[in-house]
Amino acid sequence: MTPIRQTFDRAAQSEAGPSRKIFAAKALMAAALALFLVACGGGDGKADKNANGGQGSEDGIVTLNRGNGSEPNTLDPHQANGTWENNIIGDMILGLFTEDAYGNPTFGAAVDHQISEDGLTHTFKLREGAVWSDGEPVTAHDFVFAWKRILDPNTAAPYASLIYVFKNARAINEGEMPVDSLGARAIDDLTLELQVEKPVPFIRTLMTHYTTWPVPKHLIEEVGDAWVKPGTMVSNGAYVLQEWRPNSRLVLVKNDKFWDADNVAIDKVVYTPNGDVSAALRAFRAGELDVNSCSQCYPIQQIGFINKNMPGVVRNELVLATTYIAFNTTKPPYDDVRIRRALSLALDRETMVTKVLRSGEVPAYAFVPPTIQNYVSADELPHMDEASMTQEERNALAMQLLAEAGYDANNPLKIEVKYRLAGDRKQIMVAMQNMWRQIGVEAELIGAEPKVAYADYRSRNFEIADAGWVADYNDPDNFLFLMKGDTGPLNYSDYKNEEFDRLLDEANSMLDLEARAKVMAKAEQIMLNDMAVAPIYFSVNRNLVGLHVQNWNDNSQGIQRTRWLSIDESKRVSY
Repeated sequence: MTPIRQTFDRAAQSEAGPSRKIFAAKALMAAALALFLVACGGGDGKADKNANGGQGSEDGIVTLNRGNGSEPNTLDPHQANGTWENNIIGDMILGLFTEDAYGNPTFGAAVDHQISEDGLTHTFKLREGAVWSDGEPVTAHDFVFAWKRILDPNTAAPYASLIYVFKNARAINEGEMPVDSLGARAIDDLTLELQVEKPVPFIRTLMTHYTTWPVPKHLIEEVGDAWVKPGTMVSNGAYVLQEWRPNSRLVLVKNDKFWDADNVAIDKVVYTPNGDVSAALRAFRAGELDVNSCSQCYPIQQIGFINKNMPGVVRNELVLATTYIAFNTTKPPYDDVRIRRALSLALDRETMVTKVLRSGEVPAYAFVPPTIQNYVSADELPHMDEASMTQEERNALAMQLLAEAGYDANNPLKIEVKYRLAGDRKQIMVAMQNMWRQIGVEAELIGAEPKVAYADYRSRNFEIADAGWVADYNDPDNFLFLMKGDTGPLNYSDYKNEEFDRLLDEANSMLDLEARAKVMAKAEQIMLNDMAVAPIYFSVNRNLVGLHVQNWNDNSQGIQRTRWLSIDESKRVSY
């Protein structure tokens, strides 16, 4: 194998983040797009242990109380499917790459990465001396075991398709080949070789996702799926599981066997599920939460009060995420593109972001966020035709399309919309209900807990679904793959278009990133014309972060690992 590049040059292998000037420039660009300025956290990505003490400590133990949206359904990375689970699991398990203090990929369990000339073979060197929290070494065998486990059809992993780029992965997951045919092997304990079907220009960020993380082979072979229970679970990252009281709290404690433990300032993390954003705001004001971190972590209607009485705690970050409506195209009348387009046209995206949300969200007339890497320039971005219309023109066209499909005042279209009972989703859905009413459509809203709603979406138990997608890796493929005909459960709309699929396959076989981007944009335009889904807005994480929490750096990935945070009690403020 002839190496053509390394993921990082050796001079840049420090775990500290890039220079602040670079990230300040990125923050300003994101702020301009979102029409609001985000306050950036300071720090160089390293924890300042001397800043901790006082109220954040119990007998010298520094504790971070962290609100986390929904209750996790699992701590097994092969069964997880939500950002609220990623937040917790990512504090415990470290992949080949991980996120630095600014959300960018940096070396984690690996210390070196080389790629063959044809881009099809990746070789990783693992960190010497790294161990699981029970003292067992972390080896290349753990990664190979993990990848075979997640692809095994018996595991029924919801995100297995994310690593179909691995050689033979799809065939294994679909039961057509044995798991041992996976293109991955441990050359020795510290050398891991991975073969991929096609060049993967986003391999660094893909390897930060939990579908690619190792699991402890020695433990799972002994206890099976029970390995994630408190008292049994081991980890190779900064924290290890101590306690889990469902729907109450989940406690992680510092892993003293973590290779970088000396630079971890927070000793204990208490994760609390906070589906009720009003209750979460009260808990934050009472000092029971240091951070409330999720997509909607404070009530929209309270933004004026918060800014006036709690200045500096709102941390809105425009992230790589799209909120959209999925249509079950296997059910009439949603198999008719005229119906799908009419329902999309009626949604007043500008009013939604300026009058309802008011947190810096951006109206979406495409599916892929415009700030994503490896994509076409701003003037080449795909978009829906209605982007240039007034809302009056959109509503008129929507009613015309409905009439063509046989619906009018005498025969109104009646739809059923399933939505996630989290944050301010009900308020948002009521706004959409009123917008549909403007074109004569009667919408029944059916709320469900997020994990129940997403289970229904994956099983197609819905007519119209309120959905959202947060990037797993910073590349347009991570959004467009959702609409491929062979993606499976995550393609909620069951959208199928042979030309769309062909173009994505073509794009993902190209080494030229600029040419690849143009092909992917062509594919997205086809999907938008077919109205496979109705994008609504590019999302913002509405976080509340105490002034005493240091090194919280807003970023487009929306990921802030506890490992990089610290607490300065001199900056704590009571409300």
